[in-house]
Amino acid sequence: MGKNWAITIGINGYRNLQRLNYAQRDAEAMRDYFRNEAQFEQVYHFSDDSPPITQDYGDDIDSKPIYTTLSRFLHVRFEQPFLKAGDNLWFFFAGHGVRDEGRDYLMPIDAYLQDIQRSALSLYYITERLRRCGADNVVLLLDACRSESRRDGLGIGTEIQQGVITLFSCSPRQVSYEIDQLQQGAFTHTLLEALRIQGEGNCATVERLYAQLKTRLPEINQRFEKPVQVPYAVVEPASKYHLILLPRFATLRDAETLRVDAFRAESAGDFELAESFWIRVLMVSPADQDALDGIRRIDRLRHSPAPPTSPPQRPRGARSPSPIRSPHLASRFVSAPISTLSLSRRRLLQIVGFSGAGLGTAFLGQALLRSASEPQTSKPLPSDSPSSTETNPFSPDPLASTETNPVSSDSPVSTELKLETFEFTVVTVDAKGQKNKPEQKQAQFFKEDLDSGVVLDMVMIPDGTFQMGSPETELARSERESPQHPVTVQSFLMGKFQVTQAQWKAVAALPKVKLDLKSNPSDFKGSDRPVENISWNEAVEFCDRLSKKTGRQYRLPSEAEWEYACRAGTETPFHFGDTITVDIASFDSSRSYGEAPVSAASEETTPVGSFEVANAFGLYDMHGNVREWCADHWHENYQGAPDTSKAWLSESTNQPRIQRGGSWRSSPRFCRSAARNSDDVDIRCDCNGFRVVCSVPEVL
Repeated sequence: MGKNWAITIGINGYRNLQRLNYAQRDAEAMRDYFRNEAQFEQVYHFSDDSPPITQDYGDDIDSKPIYTTLSRFLHVRFEQPFLKAGDNLWFFFAGHGVRDEGRDYLMPIDAYLQDIQRSALSLYYITERLRRCGADNVVLLLDACRSESRRDGLGIGTEIQQGVITLFSCSPRQVSYEIDQLQQGAFTHTLLEALRIQGEGNCATVERLYAQLKTRLPEINQRFEKPVQVPYAVVEPASKYHLILLPRFATLRDAETLRVDAFRAESAGDFELAESFWIRVLMVSPADQDALDGIRRIDRLRHSPAPPTSPPQRPRGARSPSPIRSPHLASRFVSAPISTLSLSRRRLLQIVGFSGAGLGTAFLGQALLRSASEPQTSKPLPSDSPSSTETNPFSPDPLASTETNPVSSDSPVSTELKLETFEFTVVTVDAKGQKNKPEQKQAQFFKEDLDSGVVLDMVMIPDGTFQMGSPETELARSERESPQHPVTVQSFLMGKFQVTQAQWKAVAALPKVKLDLKSNPSDFKGSDRPVENISWNEAVEFCDRLSKKTGRQYRLPSEAEWEYACRAGTETPFHFGDTITVDIASFDSSRSYGEAPVSAASEETTPVGSFEVANAFGLYDMHGNVREWCADHWHENYQGAPDTSKAWLSESTNQPRIQRGGSWRSSPRFCRSAARNSDDVDIRCDCNGFRVVCSVPEVL
């Protein structure tokens, strides 16, 4: 069975930052669990008053969590690999964390905010060092950025770390709380509770551990009258979502799931990942013949001469090349000419589901490896469905339905999302509309190529919980925005801008799915202006065509997703603040909101992003310009509304659909974050447009 090593760090007595109450206690509880209950082979523990650490080589080292001690430990201990494939390295940190110039930092006991880069440890550097250990699985458990019993809310968690599993105590826009009655942080209490579950509902896999934390942590906070915090996970590569963390608690069903991932990794030519999966299958089922054959097959390929060949393409979620690889594995690696699997999603489901998991896995393995030996030009297997508009059962999107016609059943598995970072300016205003000092922020996005030089920028929206609707004290509110209620939102990608006329034209030229689309329907012409005169049905057709082209699930946002994305962590009427003005948005400025001045009314749309200010998520023009269609049916208020971000649909499909954000024609009250409107699905208007969202299976 593989080895488990851990590092635990907990800091209460910060010298230059707010002292904490239970961070040290949390780290000690995790240390004791790793050592005594999970029986880890080695645990390195750093805290305010912990004893020196006895090493298996060299002198004992100081365990005071100061910058020089921690950085030297990471540098010296991780210079050479000391673990191997099948082993796990766990890293737990409880203390302060901040985000600075696009990087996440964990704060040692002597860190100070005036010079973060020279007194704090970047999470990028930490993960780069940890990955040198030789283990093929590194797990980060981070409860960072507490402040006065809560987090600073500075956004730690938005920087994705490559090749590791990261569990944050809350989403980047939330705060993490300490519970006096428990004398622990809420996250650590819930984490230990989850790890100790035995029997059928245990948390032996990444998937079940994360699911338990997402369910239980909000309950703990509610019980002790703390605001909601929802843990946030990033699993890279995404296939490690099924990884077995605690083999002695794992089930044969867990091994079956991991077999499928192992076959897929092999077919993609990622032998290191495939081997790690096969090894973990053997930990659960030591005599598993598929796993034994897989390891032998990989070993033969490694020792076979490799003909000159270009690197195989990787399917979505496959691991990207990392700067640090385990030397004892890298020296054994030889590239092999294995092609990418090309199975339809429907066919993949049929294979996996054939006569139970065991037989299905066997057929799937044969299909994967047979596909690997075929030329790269082979086509996907034909769909068994006569209709290409059938609902896609493989989609991870909870909003997928026959109405929003997802990816065709013959679409190959979509390609990996290549996230980039962009900078943007965030502006807020006071009650009179005067601008406060602008802030520079960063977010991640990817570019969807629509051909002919036209691209669609999709921005990563982190998961979290917010209050949907407006408070009774909000100026010019409506009862249709009541009652306010908490909604938990999963991560997704959203268009940085409203869909432009250039983007519309590019997609309208794609093959028809259900409806014909005019290439240039807008009244106010301009390639960078938002497309308008669009009905709800036509917006859905746009999403269907784009999904079919890209293999990704594009759709309209749910109403909850739209408001969450618009607010971007704010609770004011607008994400700008308490009012809105003509120099930051396009609306009917002949009418004012609050104490803001009036001006000449807008008479047309403006090019997207022309005000050069975004909200804290990096989205532009969320207030005004064109109203944006959402997936939901219209309801008069929020009585009975769901507490998740799933679209709220009715049995009758003839009901009007939601519109949000207001338009160039709208008075400011109808441009508020909470303001709701609706229209019939076939109505076109020069103030009706939309923006799209996309599912994010890689970010969990």
